[in-house]
Amino acid sequence: STSGSSLVRNAKILVVGAGGLGCEILKNLAMSGVVRDVVVMDLDTIDVTNLNRQFLFRSTDVGHSKAECASKFINTRCPWMNVVPYHGKIQDKDAEFYRQFKVVISGLDNVEARRWLNGMINNLVEFDSDGDPIPETIIPLVDGGTEGFSGQSRLILPRITSCFECSLDAFTPSAAVPLCTIAETPRIPEHCIAHAMVLQWPKEFPNKKLDGDSPADMKWVHERAVERADRFGIPGVTYMLTLGVVKNIIPAVASTNAIVSAVCVNEAMKVLSFCSQSLNTYMMYMGSEGIYSHTFVYEQKETCPVCTIHTHQLSLPSTTTLNTLLQQLCDGEFRLKVPSITSSSKTLYMRSPAVLEKATRGNLDKPLKELMMSGEELVVTDPVFHETSLSLVVTFA
Repeated sequence: STSGSSLVRNAKILVVGAGGLGCEILKNLAMSGVVRDVVVMDLDTIDVTNLNRQFLFRSTDVGHSKAECASKFINTRCPWMNVVPYHGKIQDKDAEFYRQFKVVISGLDNVEARRWLNGMINNLVEFDSDGDPIPETIIPLVDGGTEGFSGQSRLILPRITSCFECSLDAFTPSAAVPLCTIAETPRIPEHCIAHAMVLQWPKEFPNKKLDGDSPADMKWVHERAVERADRFGIPGVTYMLTLGVVKNIIPAVASTNAIVSAVCVNEAMKVLSFCSQSLNTYMMYMGSEGIYSHTFVYEQKETCPVCTIHTHQLSLPSTTTLNTLLQQLCDGEFRLKVPSITSSSKTLYMRSPAVLEKATRGNLDKPLKELMMSGEELVVTDPVFHETSLSLVVTFA
């Protein structure tokens, strides 16, 4: 309808990621004929290996910003579009920046960035005096992801539907390879690449950080990995595999990106124009099984630390050290990265600023019974939750 088209035309859309999914998403938004204002964010620069599927880029773009090159291509080819690039981390922008958008489409390729974005968008929701979300503050988040021939798209209505954090259990934590295996008994090509990356690079370049986007750095790692593989009789070390290990990349399939991005943009159009029933709430595509997809409702997790208000209970021996508790929060269901923790009366451990970390570092090896009372409520913060905190009540077993 005309009114629906007007709603879409006047909406500002944020696209996060300008890689395989992001290029397809930008193309679909432009060719919809009704979208005008888009902001695209991406931290990466273009590598020659991107050119086979990220079709907004050309060989002359290698080494340049993905966001800037993608926006320039779209604006030139589709003059009705106004795509504004931002080359940098999503964490560098504050709440006011994200509040300006009517919908956010995510084409991110790593779980941690998706967790942060999910936390930010959920935090923007405001509540009325009855505790209900105020509709005008709800910014729909359309999250897309692909892995080889599989992909998914989901619609997240912050504080109403399940959020990304609710489904964190569905993502298998990356398995760490023991350093002794890498150093002494490599068995597969990945071990040889890891040896070059983790052990050889710091020795050769102690003052330089390995850059996964630098062709020169990747060439060096690949050559060292080939040498080690030859020594142990391990075949299969290729340049593409080296890139995959260093950057933790799963091989991308262009057709999967095309299908998932189409679903993402379709959902964005629906939530902006109210032209049809929105996805409820998750679509999964499995290309290896044929042209097959199905949708289902991903239920909100009652104990989700992002989209629900819940106090988590934990029973531990009183002799458990604070460091052990923090490690449990990192390794357990919450998968925190660098947690800080405070009680109602004092700061137990704070990661930053440095002066506060130094002042509280001594608490890490102390048993909990010296730091708190059984049943006392603790507040845990972590960058993965953005500005959300985790309420935790620890009772001594």
